[in-house]
Amino acid sequence: MDIQKLSTSLLIAAMLLTATKTVAAKTKNIERKKLLNTQWQFVENDSDFTKAKAVVLPHDWSIHHRFNANAPAGGGGGYLPTGKGWYRRTLSLGKNYTGKKIRLYFEGVYMSSQVYINGKKAGGWPYGYSSFWVDATPYVHAGNNEIVVSVDNSKQPNCRWYSGSGIYRNVWLVTTDKTYIDDWSVAVSTPDIHHVVFTANVVQADGSTRAFQKTIEVENPRLWSPESPYLYHTELTIPEGDKIPVTYGIRTIDYSADKGLLLNGKPLKLNGACVHHDNGILGAAAFDDAEYRKAQLIKEGGFNAVRTSHNPPSEAFLRACDELGLLVIDEALDGWREKKNNNDYDYSSIFDQWWERDIDAMVKRDRLHPSVFCWSIGNEVIERKKIEVVKTAHNLAARIRVNDPQHRPVTSALAAWDRDWDIYDPLAAEHDIVGYNYMIFKAESDHERVPNRVMMQTESYPRDAWNNYRTVQTHNYIIGDFVWTGIDYIGESGIGRYYYEGDVPGESWERPLYPWHAAYCGDIDLVGQRKPISFYRSLLWNGGQTAMAVREPDGYIGKVKTSMWSTWPTQQSWTWPNWEGKPIEVEVYSTKPKVSLYLNDQLVGEQETKEMKAVFKLSYQPGVLRAEAGDEQAELHTAGTPNKIRLTTKNYKNLSFITAEIVDAQGRVVPTSDTELTFTVNGGSLLAVGNADIKDDDPYFDAKHRTWHGRCLAIVDRGGKKCVLSVSAKGLATAKISMK
Repeated sequence: MDIQKLSTSLLIAAMLLTATKTVAAKTKNIERKKLLNTQWQFVENDSDFTKAKAVVLPHDWSIHHRFNANAPAGGGGGYLPTGKGWYRRTLSLGKNYTGKKIRLYFEGVYMSSQVYINGKKAGGWPYGYSSFWVDATPYVHAGNNEIVVSVDNSKQPNCRWYSGSGIYRNVWLVTTDKTYIDDWSVAVSTPDIHHVVFTANVVQADGSTRAFQKTIEVENPRLWSPESPYLYHTELTIPEGDKIPVTYGIRTIDYSADKGLLLNGKPLKLNGACVHHDNGILGAAAFDDAEYRKAQLIKEGGFNAVRTSHNPPSEAFLRACDELGLLVIDEALDGWREKKNNNDYDYSSIFDQWWERDIDAMVKRDRLHPSVFCWSIGNEVIERKKIEVVKTAHNLAARIRVNDPQHRPVTSALAAWDRDWDIYDPLAAEHDIVGYNYMIFKAESDHERVPNRVMMQTESYPRDAWNNYRTVQTHNYIIGDFVWTGIDYIGESGIGRYYYEGDVPGESWERPLYPWHAAYCGDIDLVGQRKPISFYRSLLWNGGQTAMAVREPDGYIGKVKTSMWSTWPTQQSWTWPNWEGKPIEVEVYSTKPKVSLYLNDQLVGEQETKEMKAVFKLSYQPGVLRAEAGDEQAELHTAGTPNKIRLTTKNYKNLSFITAEIVDAQGRVVPTSDTELTFTVNGGSLLAVGNADIKDDDPYFDAKHRTWHGRCLAIVDRGGKKCVLSVSAKGLATAKISMK
C-alpha cells in the first residue's frame, strides 16, 4: 500500500499498557505486573558479590563516577567511565506461583545484557535501548530464586552520545496463568472514529496461540491532539481470567504534499525538539518522574512534537507525551551496517543479526501510544551513497508496516555534506515522509523534481529559528522542523558551546574538549531552565508575551567564539558589573509591530520588530530595563549583592526537583553568583546535584556544588515520606524546604 497517496484520513487509535496499575491474576493475591526495582545488589568490574552494594533501579553506574579526560567513551560519552557490572536479586515465590507463567520484563539495560536465573542463562539483549522479555517459568521454583544480570558496556566507543551503564530502566515481574494475553501482541484498528477494534494473541498452555478481538463503540468521540490529549480507558479480558488494562486515544492523521499534515482533519505544523534519552544530572536513569518532567519541560518550552534521537525512549516518556499532548517521532537506530566516528562497537556490529528483532521490539511496544505519529528507521546513515542502502531502508520500513496496523508514516533523517544530495532520491522514496537534517534549503528544488514528496526538517541549527519557522509556514509540503536540541544533554561534549579566545577551539567532533562534558545546544539547559532562544522560538510558533534578553558583551569575560550549533551567549539579566558606560545589546522578542525600550524610565529608542525581534544598542548602566510593546511589558532589574538562598521545588510522585538560587534582598537572582552550596536531606535520598555549566566537571553525585548564573539543581527521592532539604553556603543563612 502506498500510504503517501492515501486520499482519506488514517484513523489512529492508540493504546498504552498502564504500567502504574497492576491487575490481579486468577489467584487474587498475585499481581499480574509487579515492579522489581528494589533489593538489588550491584558490583562493578568484578563478579564477586561479597563486594556488592545495595542499589535501587533505575540505576546508571557511570553517572556515579567522576568525569575523566581519559575515559574510553571519550567526549561522545561525556568523559564518564563505562565497564562491566553485575546485578543480583533474590526473588521469593510462594507456593501459589506453582503452575503460573512467570516472566521478567526489562525496559532497558545498557548494554549486552545476560540474564541468569538460579545459575542458568534465561535471556538477554545486546541493544541497550530495546525493551525485552525473559521467560522465567522453566527456571524458577517455590521459595527463593536468584536473578543475576550481567551488563557489558566495556567495548568503547559504542555510542555517539552518553548512554549510561546498567539497568537504567524499570524491571517487572509479570505473572499469569499458563493461558494469558501476550502483552506485545495487543494492537488496535479503527474502521471509523466511532468504532475501536482491539486485537491480541492469547498464548495457551500448550504454547499455541489463538486470536482475540474486542470491538467497542464510541458514541461521541473526543479526539486526541496536542491541545486536548484526551485518553480513554478500557480492559481486555479473556475467559481464562487474564486481564490487561489499556488506555487509548482516538485521532485521525493524513498527510500529502498539497495539504501538509492534517491531525483530526485540521492543518498542523510541527514545532519539534530532538532529545536524547538522558535526564541531565541524573544521567541515563529513567525514573518515571524524571521522564515525565522531561516531557513537561518540552511542552512548557512551546514545542508540540519531539523526536527521540536516536533510539526508542522509555515507556514512561511516551506515557507522558500521551498525557501532555506531544507528538512523537519514535526512532529505532542511529546507524545501520557502517560504523560512525570509528565506533567499532556501535550498532553496525550487530545490525544483520538483530535489526529485525529490535524493530519488532520498538513497534510492538510503542504502537499503543497515541502520541507516536511517525516511525524513524535511522539517522544520517554512513552508507547512504551505496545502492544497497535502498534495499536496507525498504526492509526496515516493510518490517514496521507488518507490525503497525495503523500504518503510521515511516521516515529517517537524511543528510549530506557535499553536492550529491539529489542522488538520494531512490533512498528518499522508501520513506512516507522524508527527513531532512540541516538540508531544508533544498526543499524548493526537491519539490520541483519530486512534487509529491512530503518533507520535514528532522534536525536544524538553533540559530536558524526564524528562517526555519518561515520555511515551514510558507510551504505546505514541509510539515515541521525539529531543532537540535530541545534540552541540553550529557555527551557529544561541547556541541553548541560558546567559548573564549584562548580556550581549546573547534567543533565537538574535531578534538577532545575536556572539561566540556555535555551539549549546550538545547533551548532548555541541563537543569531545566529555559534559555532566551526558548522564549524566542515559542513566540514564533505560539505567540505570547513580549520577552527580553541581553547579549553578553564581547570581551566582558573574553572574546566570544561561537560554534555551529550555538547561539550567542544571552541571558535574561541586567546585571553586568564593571561594564558601566560600555556598549551592550538588548534583544526584545515580540509579536507586536513596534517596541520601545527604557532604561531607568528614560527612553532609549523605538524600533519596528523584524522577524519578531528588535535589537537595541546602548551603554550599560545599572537599574531597570523595560521594554514596551503595545499593552505588553517586560522588565529586567540589576541585582544587588547575595543576601540569601531561595529554594523552590517541583514535586512529583516520588522525586522532587529543587532549584536553589542565590538572591539579593529584593529576591532577585544574582546571576554573577559562583557560590558553593552544601545539600543535606533528612528523610529522603539525595540523588544528584548540579548546575547548567557544561564545563564544570564537579561530579553530580556529590553533596556539594557551585551555582552557575546564580542557580543549582538538587534531585531528591522522597521514598514516599515527608523529607526536608537543607542548603548552606559560607556567609549565608541555611535555607530549608519541606517536601511530601
